[in-house]
Amino acid sequence: MIQVQVIGGGLAGTEAAWQIAQAGVSVIFWEMRPLKTSPAHHSTELAELVCSNSFGAKESDRATGLLQEEMRRLGSIIIATADEHAVPAGGALAVDRGVFSQQLTQTLASHPLIDFRRGEVTAIPLDGIVVLATGPLTSPALTEDLQRFTGMPYLSFFDAASPIIVGESINQEIAFLASRYDKGEAAYLNCPFNKEQYLDFWQELQSAEQAELKDFERETSKFFEGCLPIEELARRGEDTMRYGPLKPVGLSDSRKGDQPRPYAVAQLRQEDKRGQLWNLVGFQTNLRWGEQKRVFQRIPGLEKAEFVRMGVMHRNTFINSPELLHPSLQFKSRPTLLGAGQLIGTEGYGAAAAGGWLAGTNAARLALGLEPLVLPKTTMMGALFEFITSASPKHFQPMPPNFGIIPPPEKHIRSKQERYRYYSDRSLRDLALLHRS
Repeated sequence: MIQVQVIGGGLAGTEAAWQIAQAGVSVIFWEMRPLKTSPAHHSTELAELVCSNSFGAKESDRATGLLQEEMRRLGSIIIATADEHAVPAGGALAVDRGVFSQQLTQTLASHPLIDFRRGEVTAIPLDGIVVLATGPLTSPALTEDLQRFTGMPYLSFFDAASPIIVGESINQEIAFLASRYDKGEAAYLNCPFNKEQYLDFWQELQSAEQAELKDFERETSKFFEGCLPIEELARRGEDTMRYGPLKPVGLSDSRKGDQPRPYAVAQLRQEDKRGQLWNLVGFQTNLRWGEQKRVFQRIPGLEKAEFVRMGVMHRNTFINSPELLHPSLQFKSRPTLLGAGQLIGTEGYGAAAAGGWLAGTNAARLALGLEPLVLPKTTMMGALFEFITSASPKHFQPMPPNFGIIPPPEKHIRSKQERYRYYSDRSLRDLALLHRS
């Protein structure tokens, strides 16, 4: 009998192991705790929620809610257990995290087709079907082996990512499309500051409240020097940003003739093929999320910016999925190896579990001699996995579920609320068609 191995007992690994076993395939399920500990975990239970106890908004006209509903309809054990142990949280799906993890541990450990083993896996198994779901704190030994396998001299050990903004929320009467010195295709949206606007932004940035680093992140903060937070640049002097990510040289708005060049310029780089998402270049930050929105909306042209991902700087390990994975979450160089969870560059509890669902489902299908699934791009899950496997490898950063990555309607829907409802209805309809096929 073919046995699949799942490495990692977080949300992704737990979901993957369950889906494989439910498909009638035997699975060896590895979790290194408590024999080897993690600086972020506090228990030895499966699927521990290490940050908050919330899976995000639960209504299906919200990005996280739509992903939850897709998972619910696909038989996710993570979402079913979350629903069972939900606690009051307004419009969010939040859980009693201790009971949630304990039940999942008991359920998987007692499944007749799951051989649950405690121990560290230090190298990717050379043979058979394997799901790698070891998360953002993959152990050093396995990380080293993963580097060897991928042939890449690095993995991203610090997730130093800038905010990502919905393109249609950028005021393009202020922002202008241009590349520095007009070299190549105009690929950046440029938000120009005059001196007064720049000094106001500089002062606000210095005084904004920062998020507190965890102990293990503080210990490795020396890595920040090569990729400094924008607020640290601001603290190093009035003009430091103007000689760094906000330098205005070689940039002018052709719509405004021979006017003097801006005093400073914040640039946004296109994040996806359709230009629906834009990355605020050089704005990796450790500010609290509310502070990011308050301060960054002071940038000319971003007064009404909608953020689909806030800037972050924390220890993280993730692979360059656009170079390494298919949308089925199979590795291109080894189709019997699949990736899932934060290791492949998704963000959020629901997204981690969703990766586990697809990787587990496809691992089982491979074991049964069936073709692997690729989910419709019109679903939140399908759009997310399409994005992380087709984004620019050079600038790839983790991505959470958001409506900016879903293909737009054939006819523009002006109302955002109606547009999001359309995305939800279309997604669930297309998912139902896939389920029946």
